[in-house]
Amino acid sequence: MEAIGVLMTCPMNNYLEQELDKRFKLFRYWTQPKQREFLAQHAESIRAVVGNATAGADAELIDALPKLEIVSSFSAGLDKVDLNKCKEKGIRVSNTPDVLTDDVADLAIGLMLAVLRRICECDKYVRRGAWKLGDFKLTTKFSGKRVGILGLGRIGLAVAERAEAFDCPISYYSRSKKANTNYTYYNSVVELASNSDILVVACALTPETTHIVNREVIDALGPKGVLINIGRGPHVDEAELVSALVEGRLGGAGLDVFEKEPEVPGQLFGLENVVLLPHVGSGTVETRKAMADLVLGNLEAHFSSKPLLTPVV
Repeated sequence: MEAIGVLMTCPMNNYLEQELDKRFKLFRYWTQPKQREFLAQHAESIRAVVGNATAGADAELIDALPKLEIVSSFSAGLDKVDLNKCKEKGIRVSNTPDVLTDDVADLAIGLMLAVLRRICECDKYVRRGAWKLGDFKLTTKFSGKRVGILGLGRIGLAVAERAEAFDCPISYYSRSKKANTNYTYYNSVVELASNSDILVVACALTPETTHIVNREVIDALGPKGVLINIGRGPHVDEAELVSALVEGRLGGAGLDVFEKEPEVPGQLFGLENVVLLPHVGSGTVETRKAMADLVLGNLEAHFSSKPLLTPVV
């Protein structure tokens, strides 16, 4: 398979990059200063694209690669891949579900604890020597809080199961009521937020779910409520979120994702009720290797005329 051209859209994982280089003819797209000329030059030899949550395969890239057969995404979310264009052209698509579920769900619980118990602020308090001058202020209990989950898919369900261990009542909103759960279902996101102390965003990003957390939802969550986003940045109307936090209309937020990553609104930096992470939901050594192995396995399956391991299209 060394002659098969694979286009890697951006740097994402050293192990994956090294293995692609060993097994295929790897093109590193981000190193090309003149990308259109580069694509025109190599269009006939690139048969696969490897992308991620930052840079995938949009319609323009797909149209520029007439020999493209498969897009193998180094992420579970596929909002950076034009799935309709892939279907139209008969291009296969795979992703990396399941292997990252535990890490993302673990992080969601970590964010809840960090926001409510002010873990990051406590750490700073000790480091700057303030403890010698007096005890840290009291914080908020996590156990028993009502956790509402927006999107009860693999990750949402894993978050729910973990939160249950803290005696948290679970409710959710999704496109339809799930038959295999006893969790309380609400017909709207506003209703879910109104009945939650903590709202967790865990759904897929689609045109319908863009800004699904808007001012109305934030106000329903209220001045004691906490928003946790481990989905995608555009799920939340970031301008409304910032103003709600600054004005005290929302109690706190734990954010792993942002609308225009890696740009983060500067107004959030000085707020002690907000925990900010650089999109590290699946960012452990173990999970990133498992994700890379899935990408490689899907590519090798496709080019060996075998069924994909995790097919989407």
